[in-house]
Amino acid sequence: MLSVPTLWTVFVVNFLALGLIWAYVVHSYPRLAAARFWTASAFSAVAGGIIAMLRQEVDSLLPLLAGGTLTVFAACLAAMGVRRFYGRPVSWRGTVLITGGTCAGLLFFIYGHDSLPLRMTLYSFGQSLPLVMVLKLLLTRQEGRANPGARLAGVLALLITIICAARVVGILFGVDLSVGQPGPVAPFTVLGLMFLSMSMNFGFLLMAVDRLRNEVADLALIDDLTGVANRRHLMQRLTEECARSERSGKPFSLLVIDLDSFKTINDSRGHAAGDACLQHFTLMAQTRLRPGDMLARAGGDEFCIVLPCSRLREAATIARRVLQVCREDAEACLGADIPISVSIGVAQWTGEVGAFPELLIAQADQALYAAKKEGKNRYAAYSSAPPVAPEVDDMTIATFRNPGMPGRSSAGR
Repeated sequence: MLSVPTLWTVFVVNFLALGLIWAYVVHSYPRLAAARFWTASAFSAVAGGIIAMLRQEVDSLLPLLAGGTLTVFAACLAAMGVRRFYGRPVSWRGTVLITGGTCAGLLFFIYGHDSLPLRMTLYSFGQSLPLVMVLKLLLTRQEGRANPGARLAGVLALLITIICAARVVGILFGVDLSVGQPGPVAPFTVLGLMFLSMSMNFGFLLMAVDRLRNEVADLALIDDLTGVANRRHLMQRLTEECARSERSGKPFSLLVIDLDSFKTINDSRGHAAGDACLQHFTLMAQTRLRPGDMLARAGGDEFCIVLPCSRLREAATIARRVLQVCREDAEACLGADIPISVSIGVAQWTGEVGAFPELLIAQADQALYAAKKEGKNRYAAYSSAPPVAPEVDDMTIATFRNPGMPGRSSAGR
């Protein structure tokens, strides 16, 4: 039969290894705040196991009281890590109540009313309650996607809860499943809980790996300078929108935006000033977009805005908004401030574009060249059909007709 010292030694060694792994994760990825809670949880479990082992050396239940309290505290920290991982508020009040309540109850059932069954019942409740409180987070899809590590951790947390409940039921029917009791059931129950607890931590590790992998994938789709989507992300989104429009027949629109005289800014003010202009324009443009619109930096001083489920007239409205915010900002420039003006080409997806986003970009490019030809700081809209009474103001060039399918243009700007 497994001895009590052996069980606690296995417990301490395994959780010490987990604690060291989590400490390394915290050091390597300091932004993963949940890892701090999981590190503290592992080391709290180690401390609890070491203190509980002292029960073999002293004739007192205090080591078991302190060790049990620390393992309950470790379970609370693990649950707090799950909440922090998913951006939920973390409350120390609940942890203090569960840990303190368990400790006070164990004290009472040791010195006030000595009852091993009630101690084990209370300890089982304190162990499982924090895990029950985060089961929903672990087992349901968060942010529209499933995390395999969270699902593993959730299943294991559920099994731990079931075993704790079974232990309480056993106690009610006179079957004591605490450590040190005769028979094989009790030690293997405790060993099973240890194994599940350690495996649950591996689920947490998988959660962290999945999160970090997604962050790396996101970085590959984000422009370093401006923080908006890069060209790779833009092409992915345009391909998706083209496929969606082909299936549904509902169009979407694209704006291609170019900062006017950007080379002059770089040459006269330096590249740092040019970078600042790009960042400033990004912030201004984002204030005029709708939820679901995507701003991307296609390269250099060229930006694109993808407008899902938008026709040409709606896209022209967005173009006017972007021009207006840039004009208002330029009018407010003082001293060394650099006024920013932009030219915009607008195009709408049609059946002739099909599943080829490059053709839509080429159409928007042609409209952009027309806007620049007419004096810059305005927009033009592309249409393969004859124009119908376009709205004309000082920002607008009338929608022009190009009867042929546009190709890639290499004209300079």
